[in-house]
Order: sequence, then structure tokens, then C-alpha cells
Amino acid sequence: GCSDSDGVDMYGLDGEEMWYADFNKKEGVMPLPPFADLFTYPGAYEQAVANLGVCKANLAVDIKAYKNPPE
Repeated sequence: GCSDSDGVDMYGLDGEEMWYADFNKKEGVMPLPPFADLFTYPGAYEQAVANLGVCKANLAVDIKAYKNPPE
């Protein structure tokens, strides 16, 4: 979800990791083998950063509303 310790946001297809946002390195990563054709996700890292911000804001609202529920 929106953990500071996780540091990634992953997108996959058919159970395979296609792309992930590495928040620690501040970049998008495509873990493809050297023989694979490269492709791009324009704006994907920026969208992942925005999604992380929304997730953290929603989490803060939930924690306040439910007064720190158990994990």
C-alpha cells in the first residue's frame, strides 16, 4: 500500500512484474531481460508518487476516524 518502508509501487501483467516505481531511488524501473524490447510508461513514476500521496492522506484520515485500529 502506502508504507514508507516498502519504497515501491509495482505494476504487473499475468503475474509478471512489468514496471515499478522505486521511491528510494526516485525512478521507474523496468525489470526486463536484456533481450526484451523496451517500452515506456510516460508519466508513470509521477502518477505513482501522486498515488502514494493519496494513499497516505487516506490512511491518516482512517487512523484518525478509527482511533488507531489494530493492524
